[in-house]
This record gives sequence, structure tokens and C-alpha cells, in this order.
Amino acid sequence: MLPAYLSNPFAAVFGGGKPIDWGKTYKDGRRILGDGKTYRGLFSGIFCGFIAGCIEIWLSSRGFEVMGIKMPAFGPDYKSSLIIVLALASGALFGDMFKSFFKRRMGLKRGASLPLVDQLDFVVGAWVFTYLVAPEWFVSNFTHGIMLTVIIITPLLHLATNIIGYFIGVKKEPW
Repeated sequence: MLPAYLSNPFAAVFGGGKPIDWGKTYKDGRRILGDGKTYRGLFSGIFCGFIAGCIEIWLSSRGFEVMGIKMPAFGPDYKSSLIIVLALASGALFGDMFKSFFKRRMGLKRGASLPLVDQLDFVVGAWVFTYLVAPEWFVSNFTHGIMLTVIIITPLLHLATNIIGYFIGVKKEPW
């Protein structure tokens, strides 16, 4: 999950510039996504998540362990691994954009809290993209136990990183 976990905060850190929706509104008169979703944020977030995944691939290929647990392989070969890493990183940001689209439809402004949805949108996006590009790998690596662990741990990690982002000035709200 590291490529997905890192793409989101790095999109916020390096974001800014032209919004993905170009400032346009949907038929309901509300912005499509809002100013918080920018091309620079999207591409830098995907890039940072992808680089993190490449480092994981490299470490895994060398038998690296964390607390006695081997790093997972992202696929049967380097090409498959790179595709899976890219799916995790990009899926996370597209999941976040998908959520933003629906928050705007609900009349919620940028930064408005939507508990659990705000913390798990990128996880769902990463899982959907990864399942679409590598269903066998996804099913064998994201067991029910792993998925449950991710669903429980992610809101806590998300809150912690958002608080840090708030204190260093890259987020306007600590959630």
C-alpha cells in the first residue's frame, strides 16, 4: 500500500497550479472537483508513489525484511511489478478525485470533513485500479485479513499525516 499511501500526501505537498477541472462547474452549478485537485499535484503524487513502489520492488528483489517480514513482490516480473505500482499510486489519487466530485455534488466545500470516506477513498481507488490491471495478483496479496488491517489502520495513518500537513502548512484543516 505504500505507493498509494505516499501519493496522496505528496500530491498535497507539491500540488498547486492549474486545477484539473479548469475552474469549470458541473450542471448543478458547483465546481466539478475544486481548486484542491491540480495537475501538478496529480502528477507529482503519482510520481512519488511510483518511486516509492520502485524502491520497494528493488528492496524485495534483494530479500529485504522489516521486523522479520519479507517485502511483498509486486508481480512475477519487473514489468508487471511496475504496472501494479503505477496502479496503486494513480488509483489512490483518482479515488480521491472521485470522492471530491461527489462531495461537490453534496454541496460540501473543499476541506469539509466526510468521516471515513475522506480516509478510505484513496484506498478504494488504489484497490480498484490494481484489481483492474492485475486481478490474480490483487486477490492473492490482498486477502481478507490484509484488507481489514488496511481499513482499520488507514484512518489512523491518514489523520496523523493530515495533522502533520496542517502544522507544516500544506493543509488548511487537520483532517
